[in-house]
Amino acid sequence: MSEEVANKRDRQQEQDGQGEADGKDGKNAIPALTLAAIALRPFGNGNAFECLEGQVAKKLGLTKLGATYVEVPPGKSASPFHVHHVLDEMFVILAGRGEYRFGANTRSVSAGDVLGAPCGGHEFAHRLTNTGAEPLKYLAISSRSEADICEYPDSGKFWAGSGFDGERFSFVGRQADGREYWDGETS
Repeated sequence: MSEEVANKRDRQQEQDGQGEADGKDGKNAIPALTLAAIALRPFGNGNAFECLEGQVAKKLGLTKLGATYVEVPPGKSASPFHVHHVLDEMFVILAGRGEYRFGANTRSVSAGDVLGAPCGGHEFAHRLTNTGAEPLKYLAISSRSEADICEYPDSGKFWAGSGFDGERFSFVGRQADGREYWDGETS
């Protein structure tokens, strides 16, 4: 790799919050980053769902663990009430105040709280909502899988996907839209 290409790569990694601590060749790089340096992108829909999020695990080169840094403005949630059938999730609250809805229960949360969201049925559905005056900041950490099913009990829909983050296949539907197993099969 030419020095010019290497320098350009290093500048881009620094902008993305993925600089290398040791060596320019990556061989002695320490997988570390600063949360403040992560490039954040908006995610949300409508009046209830809004956040800024940035990839952490991918920037660190992790392949079996997912982690995303999330900032949620006051009065908003990053995602709807949902439950994963394959992935376990954990949330580490870094700043702000919120409410954690888990199954039929709710709990106030603040900096220093660690929340679990095991995979399973509707009793493990969850959502974090910012109830404070400042942004709610947290790390969303999860196991990784090539496929997952995610249910949304409040709206009665589901998501099925394969490849990390549904990169290969992604479908949102409702169970009522389903078909019989042999539908369309003729031979």
